[in-house]
Amino acid sequence: MRKGVLFLLLTILLSSCDRYLNRNLMLRTYSGYPYSDFNEQLDEEYKLAPDDRLEVRLFTNDGSGLINLGTTAGNILVGSGTTLSVKIESDGFSKLPLFGRVYLSGLTIRQAEMLIEDRFAQFYNNPFVLLEVSNKRVMIFAGSNTSVVTLSNDNTTLFEVLAMSGGIPEDGKADKIKLIRGDLRNPEVFIIDLSTLQGMKNANLVLQGNDIIYIETRKGYVRKILTEFAPYLALLTTIVSTTVLVVNIRKIAGQ
Repeated sequence: MRKGVLFLLLTILLSSCDRYLNRNLMLRTYSGYPYSDFNEQLDEEYKLAPDDRLEVRLFTNDGSGLINLGTTAGNILVGSGTTLSVKIESDGFSKLPLFGRVYLSGLTIRQAEMLIEDRFAQFYNNPFVLLEVSNKRVMIFAGSNTSVVTLSNDNTTLFEVLAMSGGIPEDGKADKIKLIRGDLRNPEVFIIDLSTLQGMKNANLVLQGNDIIYIETRKGYVRKILTEFAPYLALLTTIVSTTVLVVNIRKIAGQ
């Protein structure tokens, strides 16, 4: 009976310590949370999303103006074509000249290029389009190491981003990395375990713009308790030392 009561009190104490000492922990999930499945995500390419800013380069005649041979043998001049700067709006549409708003969200870069080429074919002879996303980025929360990483390549993987951000911190949990994607009101949440070789296949996931990577840190109860209560312990030590000193002085004075 006593052991049961002691266990219950210890459980309540640790639960209270967890809420008090780990107030900085973010994005907690309850037991049994339905994490998203990787099977449909591993082979995906980068897909355009709202707030992506696009640089669209347009050429005619299947891009014959893209590369021109100069008058000197071996000299290659790169053509400039026509460059359009557009943004994918919150509803997934982009406004392009001549034919208005076009839905681009959810398309791969190649699919978007083909769609724009098809639309411009109404006005140009055999249009050739090159598209680049100029503001692809992901956010990484790893304890005190928080950063925003720009995705310079179209198909940047989780492993590459972790390498660019300095890897998993010393107090980070390699077996509990959360990847949060999509509408934050109803996001997809993936849990990734990089503590084993088996879990490495999930790190080959292609990151999308505005993905959030959260690396949970170890709780470190002992260190945090010492840090939180150090001022009180110092005050208590001072009071005890002063009391002992006063008692000793009175004893000496009484002699």
